[in-house]
Amino acid sequence: MSGHSKWSTIKRKKEKTDAARGRVFTRLIKEITIAARNGGGDEESNPRLRTAVLAAKAANMPATNIDRAVKRGTGELPGVVYEEIVYEGYGPGGAALYIETLTDNKNRTVAEMRHMLSRYGGSLGESGSVAWMFNKKGIITVPAAGISEDNLMEATLEAGVDDIQMDNDYFTLTCAPNDLEAVKSALEEKNIEYDSAEVAMQPNSTIKLEGKQAESMLKLMDVLEEHDDLQNVYSNFDIDDSLIEELG
Repeated sequence: MSGHSKWSTIKRKKEKTDAARGRVFTRLIKEITIAARNGGGDEESNPRLRTAVLAAKAANMPATNIDRAVKRGTGELPGVVYEEIVYEGYGPGGAALYIETLTDNKNRTVAEMRHMLSRYGGSLGESGSVAWMFNKKGIITVPAAGISEDNLMEATLEAGVDDIQMDNDYFTLTCAPNDLEAVKSALEEKNIEYDSAEVAMQPNSTIKLEGKQAESMLKLMDVLEEHDDLQNVYSNFDIDDSLIEELG
């Protein structure tokens, strides 16, 4: 399906493990810190910080952790200075990779990214080499149990939702990044629970991978996700669900 992000579905399942939840906490703390550094510690006037804090609360992060991360960003507490760097490249079969990182040592990070991509049949590209294959979107996942697509469309259409797609046990709602907060509010007003809400890079189209290429791609995505400097990784690959289950 055009624009579908297969990795987002796979990652949602993987994040149920304790180790994955720990990585989620680390990334959220980094995001809160840099959001506060760039836009200040007031959530009302800093949409990026507000989104990050809401994501942290949804992940059940303790309030003290959130507060410390904000204060590190504003300079009230000492902390590591992170730099935002995006890497673009290709994985097995020519699948595009858009990799967002927060690092305190960009030389180390670029060397490690290049090594990981090369190890699994990919390569690091120039800035802009794959960004054109993605659109920045607000993306919300809603558990499908007990609700229909018509209900969701009725609740969110006026708030700015662009598209609703069904994927296994979830609906994926997309909207313009600036409409994300309005769509979330519309769901909350109708008492519709959602699993996640974020601004993400959505592929314009997908490339089908099979066999060894599919296996290598999943291994590459796993090692990227485990990297300490990674914040988000997006790709336009598509792999059959039956093969994903087989590969574990």
